[in-house]
Amino acid sequence: MLMRTDPFRELDRLTQQFFGTTGTWSRPTPMPLDAYRAGDEYVICFDLPGVDPDAIDIDVERNMLTVKAERRPRHEGEDAKWEMSERPLGVFSRQVMLSDTLDPEGITADYDAGVLTLKIPVAEKAKPRKIAISQTGDRKEIKA
Repeated sequence: MLMRTDPFRELDRLTQQFFGTTGTWSRPTPMPLDAYRAGDEYVICFDLPGVDPDAIDIDVERNMLTVKAERRPRHEGEDAKWEMSERPLGVFSRQVMLSDTLDPEGITADYDAGVLTLKIPVAEKAKPRKIAISQTGDRKEIKA
């Protein structure tokens, strides 16, 4: 029900990790995600540790779900001297193509412990349903 939109995203992630580059608005860093179906909804979990919930933007246009977030450096004061900085900063983004069997109008979002969780309900037209068969004389009618 979900499709990856960029087959080279993992290569970009490894390159950015190796060279230590940060994401920008014109070239954001991809964020890792997990996606699974639980009953009548799809659940997508994005890892965004250290990101302020106000810095997360979720958009749906047609069937394209876009999540963007920005992690800014923390300012600990003028007397602080950084000894090490390994946590990636900058802009993170991920796009996921939603199939027609999902209902983008019913998406809910929750952010807890650095994980953004989106729940997308399965559209009514895609849910399994029973079809009743009625008999009239020798002819059988199938009703949906």
